[in-house]
Amino acid sequence: MSDRMLSGGGEVTPDHREIDPVTGQQKGYVVLTPEERAKGFVRPVRRSYIHNTCGVSTKMSQDIAETYARDPSFYSGTFCSHCRAHFPLDQFVWLDNPDQQVGS
Repeated sequence: MSDRMLSGGGEVTPDHREIDPVTGQQKGYVVLTPEERAKGFVRPVRRSYIHNTCGVSTKMSQDIAETYARDPSFYSGTFCSHCRAHFPLDQFVWLDNPDQQVGS
């Protein structure tokens, strides 16, 4: 599964991981292409997760959610909208299934 692009479209750039000092988010997030995601999902498409540390939920874009559903191990961490920082996946659970860790 090597067909990749930035969320929302566009080529992956060398600086996509630069962090915006205001939002804490990266300049761009890598996702699988629509063609790769169209091959089917191995997990349900879920858009929201909870950060165990702060207890707040974060909602992600559809293309990022579909990338998780197609390849649950694609990412090693994710963003908390409340903490405004990235953390390892073992700190997050799915909003609709709090017994399941994000990325599993």
